[in-house]
Amino acid sequence: FGRFHTAEMTAAGKYPPSQTFILGCGVAGLAAIGTSKALGSVVRAWDVRDVSDQVHSMGAKWVSVDFKEDGAGVGGYAKESSDAFKQAQQETFRRILAEVDIVISTAAIPGRPSPLLITKEAVAGMKPGSVIIDLAAVGGGNCELTKLNEVYITTNGVTIIGHADLPARMAEQASSMYAQNMANLLKHVQGKDKASSFVSNLYKHLDDGEAGDIVSRSIVCCRGGHPVKMPPPPQPTPPKPKVVPPNAKSDAKANPLRVAIIGSLVLTFGVAVLLGLGEGVKTSLLTTFLLAGAAGYQAVWGVAHSLHTPLMSVTNAISGMTAVGGLLLMQRSTEGSPARGLAMLAVGASAVNIIGGFVVSQRMLNLFKKPGDKDYSVLMCLPAVVLAYCCFFHSELLPAVLTISALLCIAAIGGLASMTSANTGCKLGMVGVFGALVATLVGLNTQIVTTAAILMTIGGTLGLVGGFKVIPMALPQTIAAFHSLVGLAAMVTSIGSYWANPTFGASTGNVSAILGDFIGGVTLSGSIIAFGKLNGNLSSRALNLPAKNYLNLFCLLLFIGMMAYLFQTEDEHQGVRVLIAVGVLSNVMGLHLVGSVGGGDMPVCITVLNSYSGWALVAEGFLLKSTVLTIVGALIGFSGAILTKIMCDAMNRDIFNVLFGGMNNPAVVVGADTGPKEHTETSAGAVAELLVNAREVLIVPGYGMAMARAQTSIGELATLLRNNKVNLKFGIHPVAGRMPGQMNVLLAEAGVPHEWVFEMDEVNPDMENNDVVLVVGANDVVNSSAQEVEGCSIWGMPIIEVWRAKKVIFMKRSMAGGYADLDNPVFYKDNTDMFLGDAKKSADSLTAKVRERFDKA
Repeated sequence: FGRFHTAEMTAAGKYPPSQTFILGCGVAGLAAIGTSKALGSVVRAWDVRDVSDQVHSMGAKWVSVDFKEDGAGVGGYAKESSDAFKQAQQETFRRILAEVDIVISTAAIPGRPSPLLITKEAVAGMKPGSVIIDLAAVGGGNCELTKLNEVYITTNGVTIIGHADLPARMAEQASSMYAQNMANLLKHVQGKDKASSFVSNLYKHLDDGEAGDIVSRSIVCCRGGHPVKMPPPPQPTPPKPKVVPPNAKSDAKANPLRVAIIGSLVLTFGVAVLLGLGEGVKTSLLTTFLLAGAAGYQAVWGVAHSLHTPLMSVTNAISGMTAVGGLLLMQRSTEGSPARGLAMLAVGASAVNIIGGFVVSQRMLNLFKKPGDKDYSVLMCLPAVVLAYCCFFHSELLPAVLTISALLCIAAIGGLASMTSANTGCKLGMVGVFGALVATLVGLNTQIVTTAAILMTIGGTLGLVGGFKVIPMALPQTIAAFHSLVGLAAMVTSIGSYWANPTFGASTGNVSAILGDFIGGVTLSGSIIAFGKLNGNLSSRALNLPAKNYLNLFCLLLFIGMMAYLFQTEDEHQGVRVLIAVGVLSNVMGLHLVGSVGGGDMPVCITVLNSYSGWALVAEGFLLKSTVLTIVGALIGFSGAILTKIMCDAMNRDIFNVLFGGMNNPAVVVGADTGPKEHTETSAGAVAELLVNAREVLIVPGYGMAMARAQTSIGELATLLRNNKVNLKFGIHPVAGRMPGQMNVLLAEAGVPHEWVFEMDEVNPDMENNDVVLVVGANDVVNSSAQEVEGCSIWGMPIIEVWRAKKVIFMKRSMAGGYADLDNPVFYKDNTDMFLGDAKKSADSLTAKVRERFDKA
């Protein structure tokens, strides 16, 4: 061609990209499209069959002939066209050929001359300097002027290449491809058995007749002196119908009246609950709760997906405001009383949560910093000095300090909306908690302050040590452990509050006490079970007791009965016993509810427990009439609820199944047994060659990468490719890892800039443009069963559709399924290779091979 393929802008002028026209979109045609696009050319393509979806997926434009005719033949080839179609075809081709610079024709029909697609009149209308590469020259050529094994230049300057020995001009690649095809043929006949069974398997396929393997029957010409009749070629595979996502089906079938009725009933119930609260709760406190909930709801929706793990860590630290409840209870209880002991326990546990939570949060956010970044967010701690001054020297401003501290906690969540303001958000949360604690402490007597200071120092030290020791891999179980402390503090504060100041009847205080006790107990034991499952101390399998739904229902009814008894009794000792019994019951329920959730649903479970800790704080705020606890509790409750919805949508999970321990799990459906499946394995050298020659690469990491500690090696590989002008990016599924946003933290730990990391919805639309997709330790989040096997455990779950890329490489330890324990059809697709082995060792060897290849270049 001798000119630029891609568009160029130089001091000497602008040069448009070349225009390429591909005739015939079989294997060779699609390869020609990919190569031309990679060179920067603008590509148009045509085929007698309607393969426009494939052409568009590769970034080319589809040329259609205004004439209806089915061109599908057998064996993947086209059939011969009618005369009327040919006439309409030629008119279209003449117009296109006059506009393009390069033509690559690949149309061939087995056993017949190649169809004439480009007439000499059409060539005469082409621009001087244009090139026609006729890959069908052996069969006479698609161009009327093609000369076999010659390069011919027409009088108007069009070069027509008719070489039939193009493979021989790339001897090394041709030999390698031929050898690979022969090896695959022999492996196919041999099957999974040893090499010695090759002949016996071949004879068996022949003896089975029509039921035998069609490939084996096609390659044998003679057996025992008798000719073997070749089976008829298979019909082309019909185009697969587009899968309609399950949510689209349900939306289409939704009854508007039913939706309206449900919405109306839910709204009515919500209004009734708020009116019920308004009867016993101060109007100012109820208004505070509603406004804080609305503000928190809006703030949490704005948080970036990549910062969901820091979000949970920050809200967890803020939920340590249960220390405020413990301090208030210490003031209301007498020295040496059981209530004072419970209050002290709440203060100490909350201090662990506050210091440990903020240390973990800041360490995570530091991972997202780039070398050379300047962080002056520590200056945002200056308001803490102002708040402390007001607390010590202007006691009349204490209510305002508490309110401002709560609002700073809301601002902390808003700060997590982006990477640039995340560190500022974390500091605002620290200032908010500091202001609330100081404002509470200055109102206490010296003895209580001294005791509280000792407790908070001990708890804070434990949190500090734990916060610095935890590694990003262990974040989910660490968050679960911190949740348990919030639940413990809320539970003992609720019991202690009644114990110190018992009241009788269905008062707001009693309702708040028993609800705080119940929610706190569920959060405490549920978080401990979640910690055990995530940390490997307990089995990740779901606990499946007989009649488990009836057991949950019985416990719920028993709780309602205990609540009614508490409202009826006028004996304070009986009331305390009831609250202790509710605490035991709630811990049993938390154990059973979370134990009944499988390991694969733990990410949702963590967010639910996060929400529970917030509602426990709200109950504590109503109980102690504390504005700051009410605001912070509403913030955390809504935060956890929103994250739970995001996670359930991303995993296609029913929230009630998670809340009530899999109460309505459908029978698992698996795909039909189609017999042994064959996958293709590859090596580090072969994968390195693909990556080095690629222009667009996508890496999809999963929890297997984290388990193998391979994130650093993958980060090094990504940097190496980026530095050598390969456009590499990461695609993250919302539930990759064991909690929202964990994979982003792990990649940040490996030094991957957050600008390289994209969400699932950002990478799926352009999947066809990726030359290579490297799936590292992920399975369920790229499992096409979610769209292909209706009724399976992940059916309808949004996934990263990696199989639409040109080439997919799976880096896995084995062919085993993921959390869902489902076989992945993507493993066996034609464009997929399996790079099996330990992800860390595989990533190290792959990085070394890529570096070696670039060094040679």
